[in-house]
Amino acid sequence: QVHLVESGGGFVRPGGSMRLSCTASDVALDDYGMGWSRQVPGQERNVVSSISQSGLSTHYADDVKGRFTISRDKAKNMFYLQMNNLKYEDTAIYYCAASSDKFGAITAARLYDYWGQGTQVTVSS
Repeated sequence: QVHLVESGGGFVRPGGSMRLSCTASDVALDDYGMGWSRQVPGQERNVVSSISQSGLSTHYADDVKGRFTISRDKAKNMFYLQMNNLKYEDTAIYYCAASSDKFGAITAARLYDYWGQGTQVTVSS
């Protein structure tokens, strides 16, 4: 089992920035492919950005390219989503996810093996 915990969500103004964090207490996140997904209640969960276990491949959804960036900190066992120039349509519950797949960066949320509890991001004026 991999128990992921997200933090950093909350309220933010349009055009503002926010950084989400993900960690696990008893596994090394560097052993997994990692990603961030988001979901609005009643809609499907979609991958926002992901990175392969090796770190050699990354993926960004079209609507966040140039605004969002993912990164790892091996020493701190942390995984981040930096979100800039936030828009109303970015409002969602954001989830950290992990995969044991050693190939490529995941693009479909259903392919992840483990999920955090989610953190709410609300973009409001």
